[in-house]
Amino acid sequence: MATAPEWMGYVRALLALVFVAGLIFLFAGIAKKTGLDKRLAGNKGGTRRLEVMETLYLDPKHRMVLVRCGTREHLLLVGTAGDLLIESRERSEMPDD
Repeated sequence: MATAPEWMGYVRALLALVFVAGLIFLFAGIAKKTGLDKRLAGNKGGTRRLEVMETLYLDPKHRMVLVRCGTREHLLLVGTAGDLLIESRERSEMPDD
């Protein structure tokens, strides 16, 4: 009984990988065209209220994040032990750059 050469197994695996990657890109394109990606992200077609303004990495486990929600800005310390609200104020109180 003749067996297929060993390299044929590698070719099949590579073709299967290309096929699956193609399916992923195809479904991602369909989701983007139909707006499914925005619905899954929670944006119902309106303007976004939540926005990350700036991120400052303090060390590998901690970072400061400035988040705007509507007219308010919140400064958060995000780390492995938990998250801490440092400051929260109205956008109009912020100095102009």
